[in-house]
Amino acid sequence: MSRTAKTACCTLLLLVGSICARAADLSVMVLNRDGSGVGEVVVTTMPAAAGTATPAAPKRAIMDQRNLAFTPRVLVVAEGTSVEFPNSDSVSHQVYSFSPAKRFQLPLYKGETHPPVIFDRAGLVVLGCNIHDAMVGYIYVTDAPYFGTTDAAGGLQFKGLPAGDYQITIWSPFITDAAASLKRTVHVDAGEGAALRVQLGLPLRARPEPQPRRRDWEY
Repeated sequence: MSRTAKTACCTLLLLVGSICARAADLSVMVLNRDGSGVGEVVVTTMPAAAGTATPAAPKRAIMDQRNLAFTPRVLVVAEGTSVEFPNSDSVSHQVYSFSPAKRFQLPLYKGETHPPVIFDRAGLVVLGCNIHDAMVGYIYVTDAPYFGTTDAAGGLQFKGLPAGDYQITIWSPFITDAAASLKRTVHVDAGEGAALRVQLGLPLRARPEPQPRRRDWEY
């Protein structure tokens, strides 16, 4: 290898090492007031400094229908994401949303493929089925660059975040705590990372809210 090539290689390694040193992980834990983990909680992470956030690239997502339920019940996606709605049940479903962030209605179907629905506006989309009133699902559309849902133990980890301050927001259809109390600002140190523990003060709902309402459709 020539001296020039060696110099370029060393420079590249130093650059990569510098980037890795500035990146860190953020661990988030959401707990019920009794200390048990809360799953299916949406967690969004936005850089606190204005104008520094780059929205996440939209990716293909799936909201399935199994055993007369939406699967997953809570889905979080980036703005502009195309979501497919397969029906894996043996009965027909008719999916709809009355939400301002996305109003749509799919024809009654079973075992058919429809074009995906594009969710191009940030906000909460509540899903229902015109045939099965008990079915309810949620698509949380965000412009945050980092997001996800907690696992059954209440945990979620963001890897490789640039060092800095971040605003963390959590949401769940079962959480009854005031929205203002579900926001935190956390500092992520380069190479060290950070851990955030959010313990709820109020009991969870027995039934998720909001619920879909078919009367909001104009037939």
